[in-house]
Formats: sequence, structure tokens, C-alpha cells
Amino acid sequence: AYIILKLKHIIRNIQKQFMTDIKQNLTVIHQKIEQSCAQFGRSCEDICLMAVSKTKPVSAIRAAYDAGQKDFGENYLQEALEKINQLKDLPIVWHFIGSIQSNKTKTIAENFDWVHTLSSSKHASRISAQRPANLKPINACIQVNISHEASKSGIDTDSVQQLADEISTLDNIRLRGLMVIPAATTDEAQQRQVFRQAAELLDSLKNGGLVLDTLSMGMSADYPAAIAEGATIIRIGTAIFGKREKQP
Repeated sequence: AYIILKLKHIIRNIQKQFMTDIKQNLTVIHQKIEQSCAQFGRSCEDICLMAVSKTKPVSAIRAAYDAGQKDFGENYLQEALEKINQLKDLPIVWHFIGSIQSNKTKTIAENFDWVHTLSSSKHASRISAQRPANLKPINACIQVNISHEASKSGIDTDSVQQLADEISTLDNIRLRGLMVIPAATTDEAQQRQVFRQAAELLDSLKNGGLVLDTLSMGMSADYPAAIAEGATIIRIGTAIFGKREKQP
């Protein structure tokens, strides 16, 4: 009995430390966001912090939520559905940021507030048609392969205008903007250059008459550069939750 009590005490302490770490990490990130906004003339109110919670347990999401975090991003659909179901008691804003397959569009349409990875009119049409009537139109971003990497998803910059025009006609999708994942680099000038390209691409769509307001770009290693160039949603995982676990 003593050993069991001791183990429970140890587990409680680990969980408490785990929650404290997440809260402290979020505080640090918000401070850095404020510093970046002050440096580059941005308003913190224009930056949405999305916590990328893929492979992380429900307890970690609850800890982040308790620390004030409301937006969470998931990549793996089955894992995400289990978490959404277990966290129904919380008014979380769920973002789908994984690759889209045709047989998964209905599940995305039914369970998420945002989808950041649209790159085909076929998937967009399916999601719009499968969006439940009792839900608002799903917020969407077109994923652009901004660095032209063969290993990355997303469409070429030359194809963005046509896809944006097609998506904007769909009843149950609200096209909000663009999402990019640039090639990894520690060179801040290079980071900013690519993010600037994304911002210019968004501006060209807006100048063409589309009403857009979102640049989903910037992760743990480069979000200050993304903020400098106009990011409105930054996607942070490691800096909040620590090193990522293996995919389930």
C-alpha cells in the first residue's frame, strides 16, 4: 500500500510539473510575440497562436487550455477525433493541418473549425458539400508550396489564383488566406524573404477582389520572422509541449 501511495505521489508531481512547464512555455512565447510585434509594428491582437498538439496527450491539451490557449492544430485525423471527443467539454477551436485525402474530407468537414491544407478544388468541393448544415462554413487556407520542395505538399504559386477563385464560390467554405511551410533555415533574412513572398501572394489575391485576412505561417524555429512579414496565425508545437513523440 505504501509503494502504491508513493507511486501516486510521484505521478502527481510529474503531472504538476508537466502542466507548469506548458504554462511557462506559453508565457515565454507570448512574451516573444509581444517583442516581435513591438519590433515590427504589428498588433498582438492580430496574431493567433495555434498550439500544434499532434502526438501529445489530452492532458497536455487540457493543461494548455487551462493556461489560456484556445486554438489547437492536429495533423493525424484518427488521433484528432479521439482528442476532440474527449475534450468536448472545452470550447476549443480545432484546426486541421495535416494532408487531406478524399476519404477523409467528410470527417474534416464534420469536426474542424479550420482546414489549412487545401490544395485541390476536388477536396474543397467535397468538404463544402459534406459540411453539416448546423455548422458555420469552415474556415480555410490554401497550402502553397512556397519553397518549391518536392517533399512538401501544397500547390505552386502560379496555380493559387485559379484555386482561390474556385474555392471562393463554394457555399460552406470561407476562404481566409494562405498557409505555407518554407524550407527550413536558421538564416533570418532567408526566412523573411520566403514569408514576404507569401505575403505578396496574399496581397495579389486581395487586389484581385478576394476578401482574405489570413497568413498561416511560422513555427517554433521561425515565428518571429513570420510575424515580421505579416503572419496572422503561427503554428507552435515543440516550444509549447516539448520534443515531439513518434507518430502513433
